Amino acid sequence: MIRVGRVTVDGQPAHLGQKVDPATAQVQVDGVPLPIRPGLVHYLLYKPLGVVSTVSDPQGRPTVVDLVPRETRVYPVGRLDADSEGLILLTNDGDLAAHVAHPRHAVPKTYVARVQGIPGRRALRALTSGVELDDGPGRALQARVLDRQRGEALVEVVMGEGRKREVRRLLAAVGHPVHALVRTAIGPVQDPTLRPGTWRHLTVTEVRSLYMA
Repeated sequence: MIRVGRVTVDGQPAHLGQKVDPATAQVQVDGVPLPIRPGLVHYLLYKPLGVVSTVSDPQGRPTVVDLVPRETRVYPVGRLDADSEGLILLTNDGDLAAHVAHPRHAVPKTYVARVQGIPGRRALRALTSGVELDDGPGRALQARVLDRQRGEALVEVVMGEGRKREVRRLLAAVGHPVHALVRTAIGPVQDPTLRPGTWRHLTVTEVRSLYMA
């Protein structure tokens, strides 16, 4: 990979035998950063209901940082409402956090919602073409019904942005209020084996996949 020019150090082609300082050098493979700085941690947490996605809470509610190791100070990437559950990233990697959270990069997040009623083609089309909300138009990248049962449906929604309670507001706007909401994937990262309150480290491959996303 070095020989054919796929690896760069601080923007310059790397060469065989080259040594770098991982604390200061930026190493990229195919234009994607490698997380080599010492001390970087990346946690994938399944946030339970009732836990807030902040570092602290003035109301004394449990926070996501209470559920991961305290050896290193980490911050949640983006938000997930207290009445929603599912995957959230916590890290001290500011570069990765900026890439994943900033709307400009549009790293998709996937949700599964249990909604009232059964959305038809018209409602699903409205979700992806755009719905007028009180803070401007919003839309999903993808929307599909996964299951139907007893007057409710499971709807998978993929979002490219994450305004406050946007998934809930979109589904309510097309006539299908949300009864429960779970985030199942952040970009390409998912893990159906995690249970509420459990976490694991991201692999280097997963970190790179988030940069690529």
